[in-house]
Formats: sequence, C-alpha cells, structure tokens
Amino acid sequence: MRQIFLLRHAKSSWDDPAVDDFERGLNNRGRKAARIMAKYLGKTRIRPAMILCSAATRTRATFEIIAPKLAGVPVSFENELYEAAKGDLLDRLHRLDDHLQSVMLIGHNPGLERLTSFLCTGHGEPQALSRLAEKFPTGALAVLETKAPRWAGLDEGDCRLVDFVRPGDLAD
Repeated sequence: MRQIFLLRHAKSSWDDPAVDDFERGLNNRGRKAARIMAKYLGKTRIRPAMILCSAATRTRATFEIIAPKLAGVPVSFENELYEAAKGDLLDRLHRLDDHLQSVMLIGHNPGLERLTSFLCTGHGEPQALSRLAEKFPTGALAVLETKAPRWAGLDEGDCRLVDFVRPGDLAD
C-alpha cells in the first residue's frame, strides 16, 4: 500500500505588500501551526520515503519547522511545485520512482485541494472527507493510501482519504 501525504504550507505573512509572492515567509500564526503539525508528525510517526517541496519561501519555512521530525528523509525543493495546478502535481507524482512506497508533497492551494479530491473522489473516512469538503486550510495535512502498483498509473479515484488533519484540530 502506497501512502501520499499532502501538506499545505502554513499561514504566510502579508505584512510587506512589496514582497514578491514567491518570497513571502510565514507569519507568527503560521509558525505556530507548523510546530503543531510537527508534533503531530512525530506523535503519529509519519515518515515518508521522500519529500517534494515547493521552492517558495513559505513552503521551505514550513518544511524547516517540521524537518526535525523527518530527519534523514530526502527532500527535493522544486520550482515547478510553486502554485502548481492539480494536473501538474499529478504529473510530478507520476514521475516518482516505483521503489518509493510513500511521498510527502508540501505545496499550495488550490492545487493540493483539487489533487486530493481528484485522487480520492469521495472514498475515505467520513470525518476526513467532511473536513476536506469544508476547506483545505493552511497547514493542513491530507493522508491518502492507494493500491496503485506504479506511481505512473495513479489516477482519479485510486486513493482513499485516511485522515485530514488541520492545525486547529490539534491546538491545545
């Protein structure tokens, strides 16, 4: 069973309107949410075989906060993941090496939300599906499982949404 972890970057800062969108970092709320998600990753022992991360500042900053819980997992920072559409994200998953049994993709909306909905098409845990239907907020993590034998064959409805976790669900 292959696993896909789709993590939306934490809340970004809009303090300086002159900063290019690609270069926007995290705000205080975003850093706090990323720390909450890092604790969740450690507690649940989520450990993908590889991490694909948008090269944008806010996704890199999100990764840096969760990285200690994923020490040793190879990461690839990729410009093509910045604001990538559903189809572009799916194409990137299709190019994964088949020896990998799991991957975490850290990216942006609306691409992540659309990819999640496309891959699971309503299949999964009812509570997770209900949360996903509400919104894919910043810092949220979708956990999908698939029986697809090859990454290149991954297609619509091939996954089951096992969990959908929002930082607000975990806050003390």
